[in-house]
Formats: sequence, structure tokens, C-alpha cells
Amino acid sequence: MTFRSALACSALLLPLSLRAAEPADPAAPPPAHEHHGDAATASAGRKMELIEGLTAADFLRLSAKPKTVELVVIAVYNDENYGMNFNGYAKGNATYTIPLGWEVEVTYINPSPVPHSLVVIEKDSLKKLQVPEPYFKGGAVPDHLKGLAYAKSNFHFLADEAGDYALACGFPAHALNGHWIALEVSAEAKAPSLKLGAAEAKPASPAK
Repeated sequence: MTFRSALACSALLLPLSLRAAEPADPAAPPPAHEHHGDAATASAGRKMELIEGLTAADFLRLSAKPKTVELVVIAVYNDENYGMNFNGYAKGNATYTIPLGWEVEVTYINPSPVPHSLVVIEKDSLKKLQVPEPYFKGGAVPDHLKGLAYAKSNFHFLADEAGDYALACGFPAHALNGHWIALEVSAEAKAPSLKLGAAEAKPASPAK
């Protein structure tokens, strides 16, 4: 047996927990939130009852009120970016597009014991260690610099200025380390949509 063959055989005998993880496919959808992971994962310790029954269809939904859209944004949805993700995506790899002049009602949920928050900021502010106050009036959870753990919070704002923004975690250094997704307020868009990863943008789900 050659030295290379011996190494290959010994690798097969290693426990699964010690083998190198295969790189994730960036185009693949995130694991479903029912997957709890194990004690070594960033998503360990989550209170799954906080997000029970929610699916990707709930991430963007039309409201019964005119020109109003509802967003559900879940922190630590899976282990992407060491848990610093929203709805399973980080580093701007998901984009909400909202027509100019629409009301945005946000439900933010963090089922994790690690504090995170959500605030609407300009993309240039992502380079800062500490994010500023929300760009749109009302566009953040309470105490967005401290974060919330095992919590749900609601806020709303009027998307009254077109531009490229970010839905970011306000806990110091988290946005700088990729804990954000994109928000586009568009003067051209006729209806809200959501693009997740490499998939095509999808329109908002109908109102419940």
C-alpha cells in the first residue's frame, strides 16, 4: 500500500464529525429552518417555536392595506456566515425590492440566544464598526445597537426615497462582518419582489 493510499484509508476511518466539511453550493437554497443542527453549529440553542409555521412565502407578503408590504426577517435562520444571516443569506446575497412610496411593515425574529438586531441603513454605513440610526424614520427594532435574543419585534417605515439600502444587524461589527441583506427602494418597480441568492426574483405572496 502506498503512503497516499494509507492516508485515504485512514480518512475513511475518521468519525464524521472530524472530517472536513464539503464547501457549500452558493446557489443552493438554505437548509429548511426545521434543521436544528448539532451543538457545534451557530444555530444551536434556537427556540424553534418562535419561527414555527413560517416558510419562505412569508418573507415577503402583500398587506390587505393598499401600497403596503409585509416582511418577515429571521436572524440565524441557519449556519450561513457563522449564523450572522437573515433568512439564510448574508453579505447582501438577498435583495428586497420595494416600490417608492410604499409602507413597509417588518416582523423581525431572532430565535437564537446570541443578540442580533435589524436596522435599515445606507450601504455606505456597512463599512462602519457601529451602524448609525435608521435611515428611514421608524426603520429599526428598539435598541438596535444592543440586539435582541430569543425575541420578536415589529416596526414599520415609509420607503419614501429611492436608493440602495441594507437591512443590517446593528450589533457592533456584525454588519461589517456580513450580517446584512440588500433593500432596494425603486421608483421603477410596480410591485415588491424578493431575490434570494442566485434564484430569480419572486413577487410578494398574496395577502392572508
